Amino acid sequence: MALDLSAVSSSENVWQMAQQQLDDVARLIGLNESMHGFLREPKRILEVSVPVRMDSGTTKIFKGFRVQHNMSRGPTKGGIRFHPDVTLDEVKALAMWMTWKCALVNIPFGGAKGGVICDPRTMSMQELENLTRRFTSEISIIIGPEKDIPAPDVYTTPQIMAWIMDTYSMQKGYSVPGVVTGKPVAIGGSLGRDKATARGCLYVVDEAMQTLGLTIEGARVAVQGFGNAGMYAAELMSQRGYSIVAVTDSKGGVANPKGLDVAGIMAHKAETGSVVGFTGGDRINNKDVLEYDCDVLVPAALEKVITKENAPRIRAKIVAEAANGPTMPDADVILFERGIMVLPDILANAGGVSVSYFEWVQDLQENFWEEDEINERLKRKMVRAFKETYDQAKRHSIDMRRGAYSVAVARVAEATKLRGLYP
Repeated sequence: MALDLSAVSSSENVWQMAQQQLDDVARLIGLNESMHGFLREPKRILEVSVPVRMDSGTTKIFKGFRVQHNMSRGPTKGGIRFHPDVTLDEVKALAMWMTWKCALVNIPFGGAKGGVICDPRTMSMQELENLTRRFTSEISIIIGPEKDIPAPDVYTTPQIMAWIMDTYSMQKGYSVPGVVTGKPVAIGGSLGRDKATARGCLYVVDEAMQTLGLTIEGARVAVQGFGNAGMYAAELMSQRGYSIVAVTDSKGGVANPKGLDVAGIMAHKAETGSVVGFTGGDRINNKDVLEYDCDVLVPAALEKVITKENAPRIRAKIVAEAANGPTMPDADVILFERGIMVLPDILANAGGVSVSYFEWVQDLQENFWEEDEINERLKRKMVRAFKETYDQAKRHSIDMRRGAYSVAVARVAEATKLRGLYP
């Protein structure tokens, strides 16, 4: 089946882009108009003002959001990001993508997302704690282990999750570790959660390499974004036998066609705050890394970085979306026509929410698992999701994104239909 170019035209608005992706798949799977309309909009949007006492003694007002897209399959799940460019439309899109992601890996959650418009890089730890606790208080009316479970995202950390858990628990009068995931292990976090997104990405890249008949040992990998997902993806893939040839962060990057010393880069970033200046390769920028000569490209930064302008110049055989929404719809068309396999975000970065689910289950049961068991459970989920996506894509001669969406949207629609409409 050929791609409908009119259905995937470029959109500068990330929420319109998310809706566009749903619209396209709704036509493909024959979703009825009422169900399509229901899934196209969030269930609940909360916008809050967050007054924060700053170190200077002044009070600054920040704006925050929590969006719950769909609850048909269970409580909602999704990260909270602290970033100066957060918008409501971005949070709505990310919440919708979380719905599909949870459904694709078949965990009993719907999608949610949260964000605060701020620049945590300019804030002290005390200011971040004040911001986190006040934001948690403002959204506490709609979160909870049986309602909506936040997690880390851009510029949020296990420590920030600990503050969220503590604030919510203080309001309840007892510890509620299941209100949030991505916590430190000492207060109910899960082993393996820190590398879960990257490990899940590795598992599906391995499956894609084998499916395409490509050799893993020595395969060249370029990574845009050296935060949690990108850094650990580089580390795990290097340990697996891939050759990491280029990495970048927000300040720039380094490349070497013969391979980079990933452990050295990680140490350099820990010491200096950036991969820039590492002496094991040549300087490269955030745009050029996308077009670097490699077998696997891992966009692990922000949205909308692969566009119709640079898609014709991408040289990778596989694009594994460790970030959310890095590929624009019209770029998807170009990559598919060029025979490049895109492992969509709702598949490639679903390892994080999968282990977040494991953490939630462990918290509720008060029974914690060993890391080997967690990694094995994660591998089974990721491999199964890849195979279901690939089978759907092959059956309909469509790209992997539409294959993944076909599986996920059908599952959410089925749950919604079975539950019915109340009242």
